[in-house]
Amino acid sequence: MAKGEKKKKAGKTTEPVVRLVADNRKARFRFEILDTLECGIQLTGSEVKSLRDGKLSLEEAYARVKEGEVWLVGADIAEYPQATLWNHAPKRPRKLLMRRDEREKFAGLAHEKGLTLVPLKVYFNARGLAKVQLGLCRGKKLHDKRETMKKADSQREMDRAMRRER
Repeated sequence: MAKGEKKKKAGKTTEPVVRLVADNRKARFRFEILDTLECGIQLTGSEVKSLRDGKLSLEEAYARVKEGEVWLVGADIAEYPQATLWNHAPKRPRKLLMRRDEREKFAGLAHEKGLTLVPLKVYFNARGLAKVQLGLCRGKKLHDKRETMKKADSQREMDRAMRRER
């Protein structure tokens, strides 16, 4: 089955099951997202179990290019209590898995233009594999953030007015 295709089950079409683990909402406020890329992540067993429990924080996370590889730095995956002796370090750097051409293009843009690689969300795809949506971002200035807040406020006001009319 091709990527993004719908599954058929007894005559009904259903969407592929994607389970969101964490969403970096602050990144969407702090940064202007220019491009996104889906990539895999190299994890240990206890990290996968902890992710399935939803124990992940992307607040201070970013991606860094080091020796030709892209690493996720600062993501906090809480320890899995049942792993005891074989547990993982919560804030260790994790290798992101992507094709060479994607890595060169994305990492090259980030390095040349002074852009930042920020994880936007982590989820399990339909096959049960952990994926990271990585964004190529430019930091917003204070006036850009104010404009974003004004747009959100005006949208909220319009929604309230629409609800009152009903």
